[in-house]
Amino acid sequence: MLIIGVLLAAAALQACSAVKIAYGQATELAYWQLDGYFDFNAAQRPKVRDELARIHLWHRQTQLPAYIKTLEKWQPLLTHDMDEAQACSIFDEIRSRLQAISDHATPVAGALVTTLETEQLEALKRKFSKLNVEYRDDFLDGKPAALIEKRLKKAVSRAEMLYGSLEHAQRDVLKERITRSVFDARISLAEHQRRQRDALQSLSPLIAGQSTPNQAHLVIQGYFERVANSPDLVYRRYQDNLTRDSCKTFAALHNSTTAAQRAHAVKTLQRYAQDFAILAARR
Repeated sequence: MLIIGVLLAAAALQACSAVKIAYGQATELAYWQLDGYFDFNAAQRPKVRDELARIHLWHRQTQLPAYIKTLEKWQPLLTHDMDEAQACSIFDEIRSRLQAISDHATPVAGALVTTLETEQLEALKRKFSKLNVEYRDDFLDGKPAALIEKRLKKAVSRAEMLYGSLEHAQRDVLKERITRSVFDARISLAEHQRRQRDALQSLSPLIAGQSTPNQAHLVIQGYFERVANSPDLVYRRYQDNLTRDSCKTFAALHNSTTAAQRAHAVKTLQRYAQDFAILAARR
């Protein structure tokens, strides 16, 4: 799943040249992130890099053209006010793009996990523990006002990648929405930990050649499906509420922007589309 975030991270970069540079380095960035979870051995390293390169090639040839069409479709939405449904349509499209990459990566992941060793599951456990500590530091440990300010800072940074500099009134909109948000860090952390336990339990019977790639593929496919649709019904209701809340927040922020900021947002998407077109045309 990490390749998903790396491949799409380019779309969060402001400068046109940065998009192309980041996308060009996505395979290597994905490798180093994955290595941080599994600590690959000498035999695995070239195989992982080769598989990531193949996924990257598939993504460039098949997904970037779709991204261009999506960005072109979004541009008119940014020129006028939008409601919750329109904002959610953007979120739904992003989710479908992520799902396409996940589906393509599943058989590759199935083949790779059969080469994992016991000590690499221990490395994964340590990584999960570190991530949980970082999550608590970001969202749970500290005074509520300080935690809200931390979330606000990240939200402003993301918004300014699209709209340019925000005004004080627009920051106030974000702060008010974050303060009222249905986001519950404890519920989210519990789901993260459920996924971590699921990953370890799913991988354990597959390692050290104990399964075939086809068997591993089915297990990994089931895991990815449980990531996308948690078996915890309470969490799924919470996630639905959180998604709607996020749609309302995006719509509220967008509706507070000026004509100049909306024009800036359209130009930003146009630059991304141009960069993706250049990248997709490369052979």
